[in-house]
Amino acid sequence: MMESSAPSNLAPLSEESPPAETSARDCSNNPPDHNNINDEVPSAFSSVPARPPIQTSSQKYAPLDWAGYFDREDDVSIPGSNDVFHVYLAGTQGPVIFCLHGGGYTGLSFALSASKIKEKVRVVAMDFRGHGKSSTENELDLSIETLCSDVLAVLKTMYGDSPPAIVLVGHSMGGSVAVHVAARKQLPTLCGLVVVDVVEGTAMASLIHMQKILTNRMQHFPTIEKAIEWSVKGGSLRNIESARVSIPSTLIYDDSKRCYTYRAKLEETEQHWRGWYEGLSEKFLSSPVPKLLLLAGTDRLDSSLELHCYVLLPKFRISFSKIALTIGQMQGKFQMVVVRHTGHAIQEDVPDEFADFILNFVSRNRIGPRGIEIPGIKSWRS
Repeated sequence: MMESSAPSNLAPLSEESPPAETSARDCSNNPPDHNNINDEVPSAFSSVPARPPIQTSSQKYAPLDWAGYFDREDDVSIPGSNDVFHVYLAGTQGPVIFCLHGGGYTGLSFALSASKIKEKVRVVAMDFRGHGKSSTENELDLSIETLCSDVLAVLKTMYGDSPPAIVLVGHSMGGSVAVHVAARKQLPTLCGLVVVDVVEGTAMASLIHMQKILTNRMQHFPTIEKAIEWSVKGGSLRNIESARVSIPSTLIYDDSKRCYTYRAKLEETEQHWRGWYEGLSEKFLSSPVPKLLLLAGTDRLDSSLELHCYVLLPKFRISFSKIALTIGQMQGKFQMVVVRHTGHAIQEDVPDEFADFILNFVSRNRIGPRGIEIPGIKSWRS
């Protein structure tokens, strides 16, 4: 391509140039002179639209308040202990969608989804011990037994002996806890089980990489905005709005280092990791309630630095748990949906789709506020 050597008659337009002053003739009451060609041909720059304001990094990644998504928050004090669990609540009718977050996340990872389903169901999202605003005597005891006991204790304290119909929804580590809670059969009003992006075989195979991943991730942030920005640009979350709500609750300020760091000390809980996932597939399949498994699409290369990241396994390393799940799905024991174009945190990355999955699951299985509702037959809890 040949470049023109003719000089330009147009001066460069400054981005912040003030508008040209209006001429005296334009401000007069005299009609325009149509014999003057300048009145017939307006300037090429006379109607340049105003440029939209440019957001700074601190504005783009500024934290958002939980109150724009949940209706209220509360602290649940467990009788006979010093344990206090923080919960976020939304909605006033329908069954309770009880949400359990993944390792390193908090209940606010369900914020955007909760805001989209609270008109039809009730939502409760708790912070596990060692996470968010919960406070317990032993913050590092993330054994599956303790986590399950915590969930049951919170439900007992909130609802007493007459809990409403409950659907357990668990993401990653929280999905494992949900399955184990269901397997205990101590929740008589359990009506559904939704597990988000965790499968026993893949999770077990990834454990050998976890300490390295946790060690290599960014550990300290000068501001909350920088932590939010890193979570998005680093690939752990894909939805900026959700990150602005959830990430601040995963951080604490370190006075000695004068920076923000992670609230959950996951690297110090390694002895509990294997217990989260061993036997998960069998327990999931044996649960008698309706079940839904949501998996992040295979179109992604997961660069998440969260504890339960995926690794690519050779084809010959297909685990028995995966075979069991495949057979179970073919037998109609549960519904499985692969969610495309999302990362590990499906409920954060695509909250609209996630909300639709939850509401369709509740509707399809006829789960009402008092249990399974079969036309012509009273609710089993009536």
